[in-house]
Amino acid sequence: MCTACSCSTTDATAARAKSGEGTVYTVTGMTCGHCVSSVSAEVGGVPGVSGVAVDLPTGAVTVSGAGFSDEQIRQAVERAGYTLADATPVTAS
Repeated sequence: MCTACSCSTTDATAARAKSGEGTVYTVTGMTCGHCVSSVSAEVGGVPGVSGVAVDLPTGAVTVSGAGFSDEQIRQAVERAGYTLADATPVTAS
């Protein structure tokens, strides 16, 4: 169930990165389209972020841009009500 809105939906459609470039973070607790929107909005508001793609089934959040820190991304995810499963990002190839 969505912790943000209690909509109890599971949206199988996930936004995906259009290119193989970016930093991939794993976010836990997302269960629906509202979760995806919340994380996308918060992370997208971080200075230097130029794109965000969230894959709901895997919890992968791909962030593109420059000049942002892992800590800024963690804080944005937490503001949205979720948690980074691993503070160490993986660079997409």
